[in-house]
Amino acid sequence: MERCTWAESNPLFHAYHDQEWGVPLHDEQKLFEFLVLETFQSGLSWAIVLKKRENFRKAFAEFEVEKVAAFTQKDEERLQQDAGIIRNKLKIKATISNARAFIEVQKEFGSFNTYIWGFVNHRPIQNNFNGEGQIPAKTPLSDTISADMKKRGFKFIGSTVMYAHMQATGMVNDHTVNCFRHKQLQHS
Repeated sequence: MERCTWAESNPLFHAYHDQEWGVPLHDEQKLFEFLVLETFQSGLSWAIVLKKRENFRKAFAEFEVEKVAAFTQKDEERLQQDAGIIRNKLKIKATISNARAFIEVQKEFGSFNTYIWGFVNHRPIQNNFNGEGQIPAKTPLSDTISADMKKRGFKFIGSTVMYAHMQATGMVNDHTVNCFRHKQLQHS
């Protein structure tokens, strides 16, 4: 069974790669979770975030967006002291702010899922990359999504973060063609 090269490099990535990465995701809570994790990953390695994922889940109320949106200054201070997560003050503030923006998008579009998947006409983009060197860090579409989200008040949602989000949530199938998951996800 051949995986994408990045997933072979670290056993921590195997289950994530094999079961989650690139699978079309439409659950609101999970979409918010990935936004949070991608925000904290910005400038760091995914391995760090993945190792701390359960701690993030506990620290951010199981990624229940309404609860995170209601976080106070006291919650921010608690999170800044939580050694189980990445204690970046600006990313913590952005996550709380993003939860509020997420709720506004839900109100406007009926769901965040409808909004975000609308950028790809509600169908995953099927790429056919032969190697990791061909996979972009961002695209004109991720530029567009990032700009639109920033206009809606989201923070730490640059084009690279958005492309990583698109990959993680299956909006694009960036498994390399030699990876066993590529073909499995082509018709999802």
